Amino acid sequence: MALQGPEELGEQVEEPEDLDDQDASSISPAEEITLPPGAGGDEVAEDALLLPWDRFSAWLHCICVVGFDLELGQAVEVIYPHHSKLSEKEKTSICYLSFPDSNSGCLGDTQFCFRFRQGSNRKSSLGCFLETTDRDAPPCLKREQGHYYGYVYFRQVRDKSLKRGYFQKSLVLISKLPYVTFFHSLLKIMAPEYFEKQEPCLEAACNDIDRWPTPLPGRILTLPIMGVVIKVRIPTCYDKPGTSQLVQSAQSDSLVSIVLPTIHEVDLFRCFYPVFFHIQMLWELVLLGEALVVMAPSPAESSDTVLALVSCISPLRYCTDFRPYFTIHDSEFKEYTTRTQAPPSVILGVTNPFFAKTLQHWPHIIRIGDMKQTGEMAKQMKVKKLKNLKTLDSKPGVYTAYKPYLNKDEEIIKQLQKGVQQKRPSAAQNAILRRYFLELTQSFIIPLERYVASLMPLQKSISPWKSPPQLRPFNQQDFMKTLEKAGPQLTSRLKGDWIGLYRHFLKSSNFDGWFRNRRREMTQKLEALHLEALCEEDLEQRIQKHTEVETVDLVLKLKDKLSQAEREQLPVRTGTLGKLKAHIEAVIQALPEDLQGILHKPSSP
Repeated sequence: MALQGPEELGEQVEEPEDLDDQDASSISPAEEITLPPGAGGDEVAEDALLLPWDRFSAWLHCICVVGFDLELGQAVEVIYPHHSKLSEKEKTSICYLSFPDSNSGCLGDTQFCFRFRQGSNRKSSLGCFLETTDRDAPPCLKREQGHYYGYVYFRQVRDKSLKRGYFQKSLVLISKLPYVTFFHSLLKIMAPEYFEKQEPCLEAACNDIDRWPTPLPGRILTLPIMGVVIKVRIPTCYDKPGTSQLVQSAQSDSLVSIVLPTIHEVDLFRCFYPVFFHIQMLWELVLLGEALVVMAPSPAESSDTVLALVSCISPLRYCTDFRPYFTIHDSEFKEYTTRTQAPPSVILGVTNPFFAKTLQHWPHIIRIGDMKQTGEMAKQMKVKKLKNLKTLDSKPGVYTAYKPYLNKDEEIIKQLQKGVQQKRPSAAQNAILRRYFLELTQSFIIPLERYVASLMPLQKSISPWKSPPQLRPFNQQDFMKTLEKAGPQLTSRLKGDWIGLYRHFLKSSNFDGWFRNRRREMTQKLEALHLEALCEEDLEQRIQKHTEVETVDLVLKLKDKLSQAEREQLPVRTGTLGKLKAHIEAVIQALPEDLQGILHKPSSP
């Protein structure tokens, strides 16, 4: 009797224990408004049993203050909470990435973000819990595995009392979460207070954050911080793309100071404005995971542009490396600038003029000028040849030899130009551009989704007494044949070499990441269907034909299936796991007492 499942795919997570919502609210002053459960199934566990600082760790790894010392240069002055661990390599990365390059001339307050490799493979005690909360997040909002984000509020003001003549300091939030809009909004509240009142105010902020509920997708959260209350909703993978589920309620919002309609989206139109004649080509380059460098006058413009590029293929997740702000001190500097091999599949944002020479061999370079939008129209710019890029002072534009696969969409350019002439609000321009990218990506990905769904075995081929059937392999030729009748032409007006674009995409890291994720989801669906089929069987009647040894073997295999279902959060129907537990108990009860005692013992991990 073959009851074992196929090899496990993806990460294993423990199923959280069900806790009562009221228990959580009795601990935390932060109000939680639970939405009706969506397609995600069961309510994710409440976090009332978390230890001190666990709630803080669900949002942030730590908070750093980086200052400038005349003898030491940039240095991490404070880390909160004090028990937070950072390796020396991580501290060095944070120091260099938290300050703009000296040529940026950022006087006053500047906000930007960076991303850097996690220095050590440290395990969080919250690991399983956080993976569970991550389950229903959209691909682009899942917690980072091997990288941290740094969200920076940098202040540089003249101060004659200091030897250097300037006060220079950064407040930096280090997190695994890509909630760029949310964390920048948080810093706007925290940083001015910190620069005025210093460390006690940081301690108070950390204590506030440690009372927040965890960032569970689908919930509307009200988060108190330093006397201000922020209202946010964490999106889910079941939301309709391009919509905001956050609704204002006058009754419950009387104490809310700030309502954030989005936690992660940047202003695409503002970011692409200097090069918006080339937005379609840039979409192709990002989709294909091409090596791209953004040269900008400041870290704010550099990081915003890189984040805009990464998000333009949403809901697809950008699966290769990207650095919103990259410096010559970065630990990957040599790896990413070597000329002995082809540039890696990465998007870099830089501000140092030195990179104009160092990265001259890169195939695609975007030069961004000052983003302070004026009423003037961006001039029509041709794609420039790479040899024309001498310095960072070169004119804004896209420097590449790349020829797009798709014909240029003049309609979107005209629509955006008309908006500029009519002084259409920036938010409306941003919405138009975001919808354009979304529809373009969906037109591209729907034929792939349709083909991959056809690789799923028929449900009637699932037998409870055999291993779950395997997915059929992805065959590029078979997929290409489907494009003739069910290709992107069904949903997109764009003409061009779609076949060539797909061929190139199938070799990219973005396809690899997307397909791995889809294969894991479909394999788990097969496991779930197999489990449900098993629960419909009359096991007590079946074991009457079995020997004791075969019955014990069946119990052990059923326990393995149950354990796998709980660990991997398999998408089974409500009540399936309870039914399986009852089946196991009934089978055990049919055995002699000595065997019952052995089988009731918890299995060793």
